[in-house]
Amino acid sequence: MLLEFKASNYKSFAEELQFSLIPAPKQKGLDYSIMEEKIGRSKYKGLCSAVIYGPNASGKTNIIGAMDTFSAIIKRGNINNTEQFISPNEASNHLELIPNCNKPKKDTYFSIKFIENSLLFEYSLKCDLGEFWSQGYSRKITQEIFSVNEKLIFKREYNSVDVEIPSSIKGFANSIIKRLTPKTNEIANNSLSNTELFLTNGFKSIFSKDLVAQFIDWFSKKFFVVYRADMVRALTPPIQMIDSNQLYIDKYINEAAREFGFNSKAIGYKRNPNTGVVDMYSVVSDKKMMVPSDLFESYGTIRFIHELPLVFGVLSTGGTLVIDEFDASIHPIALMNIINIFHNDEINKKHAQLVFNTHNPIFLDSSLLRRDEIKFVEMDEEKMSSVHYSLSDFRTADGVRKGEDYMNNYFVNRYGAIKDIDFTSIVDKLMKEEDVANNG
Repeated sequence: MLLEFKASNYKSFAEELQFSLIPAPKQKGLDYSIMEEKIGRSKYKGLCSAVIYGPNASGKTNIIGAMDTFSAIIKRGNINNTEQFISPNEASNHLELIPNCNKPKKDTYFSIKFIENSLLFEYSLKCDLGEFWSQGYSRKITQEIFSVNEKLIFKREYNSVDVEIPSSIKGFANSIIKRLTPKTNEIANNSLSNTELFLTNGFKSIFSKDLVAQFIDWFSKKFFVVYRADMVRALTPPIQMIDSNQLYIDKYINEAAREFGFNSKAIGYKRNPNTGVVDMYSVVSDKKMMVPSDLFESYGTIRFIHELPLVFGVLSTGGTLVIDEFDASIHPIALMNIINIFHNDEINKKHAQLVFNTHNPIFLDSSLLRRDEIKFVEMDEEKMSSVHYSLSDFRTADGVRKGEDYMNNYFVNRYGAIKDIDFTSIVDKLMKEEDVANNG
């Protein structure tokens, strides 16, 4: 269960972005949106959904990109570039694209807090990546802090690290670690590298591979970040099980697709023997003739079916799905039903979460989402920096009482994160210039 993500000096977010899925205080109503986990004597609460609004180029996608980039850094264990295709988010592959291009050089910062297997993980990373597009710059990690169940495990500052093994995690310690000694601390400090994470390298090999494995597994198996809407198909079902010689049909996907509406007898997946890519096919006759679904189904149907395995996956594992334009080309009633499933604590028993950005105002509804689930991003034109906030950050005097018309208030610019757009004068000027040109 994701509780909080932070970032700064990431693209348009020059200052700190604090994206929280912790319920805001004094927010009443829609309590079914709140999930609770108990760790020892402490209780932690999280929201099961959030929707992000803002005009084009305000920085909405940069929130998703920051999560995607941080996840990629953790999974590969360093702040070096990679030529291996990991994500359409180029900043996760080439880190010189991360720093804000309008500000002087400063460290880039990421931080995350989540619960997995009754453990509260908190990890932050600060690194010097140079200025925007500083190719060949000698990068270095300037800080790493790792805590479990609110107990500090290690703190790294530049080329020095202090490690603690509190009693609460001694069961995860490597067998060779009986107790901390000056020698183990010396080995830990000697393991530090400018560009390698101490968490996934020195700490893992010296102190606790099992604890790090649980941390990494959450990113690999439960934290699904879809940076770009058209890439959702790359994450569809357990494709490693799909054979090139047979069509794989998932009965639950087909039942949901039938409810949604499609044109074929069935939809399935088949691996292309030449490319290794898994493609979607539609069965179009009783004789099981099949054609590529792109030639037979609507774009909205195909996109919905690609998203379904992700939705099913996070609901079955208790994962977190963060997705760009989840609602693109899909009917609002289908989308609201999916949101309601995440809000249904009798179905969403494993505390799955859904986060997405959108331009569709239909979700600005006090009967559907809590105020702390409605997020905004706007661009500060003077500072050239994105600003993120929630509807719950406003006072009730600003028109955010439960039951207010959030949609209307948004469109009259009571909450910000909306831009006046008028192309009239541009088109008028164009037409006049064409008239002059045509009439000599």
